[in-house]
Formats: sequence, C-alpha cells, structure tokens
Amino acid sequence: MCAALLNWVSNLFTAGNSMSIATYEEVLDLPNHPEKLLIDVRGVDEVASTGAIPTAVNIPLDQVDKAFAPETTSEEFQKLYGVAKPDKDRYIIMSCRTGRRSQMALDTISALGYSK
Repeated sequence: MCAALLNWVSNLFTAGNSMSIATYEEVLDLPNHPEKLLIDVRGVDEVASTGAIPTAVNIPLDQVDKAFAPETTSEEFQKLYGVAKPDKDRYIIMSCRTGRRSQMALDTISALGYSK
C-alpha cells in the first residue's frame, strides 16, 4: 500500500480556489477522515492493470463532468460509484498517474461549484 501511494502522492490534488497537493501523510490518514473523499480519475482498464488505490473511488476523467453535474442525483452517483454524491463543500482529493488528469478533473468540478 505505501509504495503505491508514494508513487501517486505527488499527483494528488485538492479542489477549491486554493488548490494544493495532498501530502503523503494526509493520504495515509484518509481512513481516519471519512469527511475526505479520494477520487481516482484513471480509466477502469488502467486501474485494473496497475492496481486500485485503497479507499479511492474510481471515476474516470471522461465521466467526471457528468458525475458531478447538478442533474446527477445522489442516488445515481451512489449506484454508479458506490458512494453518495459529495456535497459541494466536501474535501475532495483527485488522483491519477501523472497529475494532468487530476488537474483537469479539479478544474471541472471547481467550475461546477465544488470548493474544497
């Protein structure tokens, strides 16, 4: 678990106006912070071939805009991703392999009003 997280930690970004990079310690401590949500925006095939991040919810980048759109209900989100749709002020951390998709996902949800 630690080696996989260390590889990804520099590519974990938090949402909001003051976007920041999540620390290794913060990611390791996520199981103790259910108020925080880790979203892996890699594709399903990529996750299957390289492994899932413990505690992460996989929402591929090409689904982020629809998943977080106002029209998507919490029930639909829950059915698709296994968790309730986060409130707009929930602390969200995005992850991918290099950081590029994480940044794009954060830009998308920030434009939809997500602030943390």
